[in-house]
Amino acid sequence: MPFQDKSVIITGAGKGIGRATALLLAERGARVIAISRTRADLDSLPDVTGVVADLSDPQAARAAMAQAGTCDFLVNCAGTNVLESLLDMSDTGYDNVMGINLQAALICAQAFARARIAAGGGGAIVNVTSIAGHRGFADHICYAASKAGLEGATRVMARELGPHGIRAVAIAPTVTMTELAAAAWSDPAKRDPMMARHPLARFAEAEDVARSIALLLSDDAAMITGAVLPLDGGFLAV
Repeated sequence: MPFQDKSVIITGAGKGIGRATALLLAERGARVIAISRTRADLDSLPDVTGVVADLSDPQAARAAMAQAGTCDFLVNCAGTNVLESLLDMSDTGYDNVMGINLQAALICAQAFARARIAAGGGGAIVNVTSIAGHRGFADHICYAASKAGLEGATRVMARELGPHGIRAVAIAPTVTMTELAAAAWSDPAKRDPMMARHPLARFAEAEDVARSIALLLSDDAAMITGAVLPLDGGFLAV
């Protein structure tokens, strides 16, 4: 039980990577505060404290973090995507993607860090980004910008929060088989060439990402901060 007596806030915990992370960390002993906009998703998670919030609303995000209270760790998993090219980009799509993927993550990190510093410091933040912030994928203009922005923000967090003993790292998964990814990669004409570029010859599962997040939160990663860990099956290496 490596996370016994530890507490973690996980945003986007109702589905996908967030859900897998909530289940894993609860199994490993953590007290999990799961934030999701869907009550039914939270109710289906065993052994967690659920907080219902639409993180696209800045005030709702702040209220959710206040309800979650002071915890040891924060995992920013909440994310969305709108499949638009640069030429087709809409104001609505941009605001939706950037509001959840970037602004909400920064608001949650701010609230978490303020509470940790008031409690004496220490702890860690893991921001879930994407290899889409490293390579150009068609129709991912806003998504790529949001994830690259969060990686830049992670480095600033590490710089500013390090003196308080708070680590900040990012994990950049490849295509991960969640409901969100299925919409973008279900077409074989798009999926198969992408799969062929992975030396491990597969996409990630949500549980793969959850286990890597657990590693980054653990004492074994005590000297890792300001880094971006690609969880990509070798995609960026070739």
